[in-house]
Amino acid sequence: MPNFQSDGLTLAYETAGNGPPVLCIHGFASSGQVNWIETGWVETLVAAGYTAITLDNRGHGASEKPYDPERYHPQAMAEDAIGLLDHLGIARAALLGYSMGARIAAFAAYAHEERVACAIFGGMGLNLINGLSDGNDIIAGLRAPSLDGLTHPTARQFRIFAEHTGADREALAACMETSRDPMARADVRRISVPVLVAVGEADAMAGAPGPLAELLPQGEAYVIPKRDHMRATGDRAFKAAALAFLSKTFPAHSVS
Repeated sequence: MPNFQSDGLTLAYETAGNGPPVLCIHGFASSGQVNWIETGWVETLVAAGYTAITLDNRGHGASEKPYDPERYHPQAMAEDAIGLLDHLGIARAALLGYSMGARIAAFAAYAHEERVACAIFGGMGLNLINGLSDGNDIIAGLRAPSLDGLTHPTARQFRIFAEHTGADREALAACMETSRDPMARADVRRISVPVLVAVGEADAMAGAPGPLAELLPQGEAYVIPKRDHMRATGDRAFKAAALAFLSKTFPAHSVS
């Protein structure tokens, strides 16, 4: 995989397609491959006329994995995303984030609105502001000797997912300590770019999409039917809603 340097770390990425760029930022314990390629997102975006750029966040995938929790604040990870645009010579892109990736996208859109054409916050509703209540349970689950006796449902879910993807569980535990920093309500109100807030109907982790969309100057909410946090990621209806949103805010015939 190609890579670039950001904040002293070597981070991996991939690109596919030709057209306006969509930077895809994956969720916690995932990777560009798992979150965006295996779910068909890259294929969908390319077929719609976009360039899909997948970033492996620090601590994930083929990117460098520091064990220091101070390296994982969302502000720093947002700078990685903008740094990748710099590396690729892209002045302006759409951001597509899921869960932790949506939080990163929000901080990037807040700090660098001139670089962001629009954003899609998948799997992230009002908990962008409220934070993640069971983060400490997830950390404990990642550091547990084994799955035996691990009963907290979310912690167990992420432990299984981390083992399935072959992730570095210590790096993920460090990431979880600080990557869930909430965004101030006043800062959310200052995100001026168009934003689609898309959350699964049965998602118990993200928080409601409607109240977050109402805070955003150009926000709109979409409920992904019959999906929870994990199963909404590659949902066909979510993809259709995202493409409809992109066609309005960053059409495939536009120039980045």
